[in-house]
Amino acid sequence: MGCPSLINGLFIRLEWKQMLRSRWMQLVAVLFVFVFAAISIIQQIALPDMNNFTRQTASFLNLLLFLLPLFILTIGSMGIANDLESGWFSLLKTYPMTIKNYIFGKYVALLLSFMLILLLAFSIVLGMSSLAGQVHLPLVFVGLSSVTILIFSALAIVCGVVAKSRLHALALSLLAWAFALLLLSYALMAVGTVVAGHTLQKLTIVMIHLNPAEWIRFGYFIFSGQHSVLGPSFYEFTEFYSSLAGLVVYVLVTICWIVLPLLFAGFLLRRKGDQV
Repeated sequence: MGCPSLINGLFIRLEWKQMLRSRWMQLVAVLFVFVFAAISIIQQIALPDMNNFTRQTASFLNLLLFLLPLFILTIGSMGIANDLESGWFSLLKTYPMTIKNYIFGKYVALLLSFMLILLLAFSIVLGMSSLAGQVHLPLVFVGLSSVTILIFSALAIVCGVVAKSRLHALALSLLAWAFALLLLSYALMAVGTVVAGHTLQKLTIVMIHLNPAEWIRFGYFIFSGQHSVLGPSFYEFTEFYSSLAGLVVYVLVTICWIVLPLLFAGFLLRRKGDQV
């Protein structure tokens, strides 16, 4: 039946081609590139100096965190759910390919697709800014965009494995998106009205680590040198993550946000595989 590594490579290529041919993915690509390029150019015109944290910078960061996770979660989860619902996964099980290889292949295909969209957006931004005589693309946004894709692609795989259908996958991905970007923040603000300040500070630190969206947002504050945004009460916390040890911890936590969801998805799929 062929070499397993060869089959796995062909599977990744097939998944990537199918994802790129999807009209939904193409529409998302056009929308994201347009919005990203527009906001980037406006950012450069309105605020050429990126050394200060302003409303424009905050708006750009929020837009980045809102768009990318939404697109990744919906497309990635529906792709997995479609395989399970249509019987494609059952057919794949007849080939010498493990569940681990299947999860890895879907994850890599999702990564490549959105990294390509990101590369296209950055290329357009650089092209337009070079025509204006001002080539400037903050590396912190490039890095955080890549981290966003890495983390939320793994979460999308989990949503797709848990879902019973494509519609269910869409609902789960929207719920996960709303939970990470909206509900947890509102819940923390509500709790902050009834607890002491030091308790709220500890809850905020815990929430930063447990919420991937806030973890990425926190990464921007650290790596762009905007420590003061969090206030003086978080001075020791931000100082630690500004050190070499803090950088190592940040990388390790980020890896956990990538690896643990994929391992959990593989575990669920093994239990679900006998029923598919």
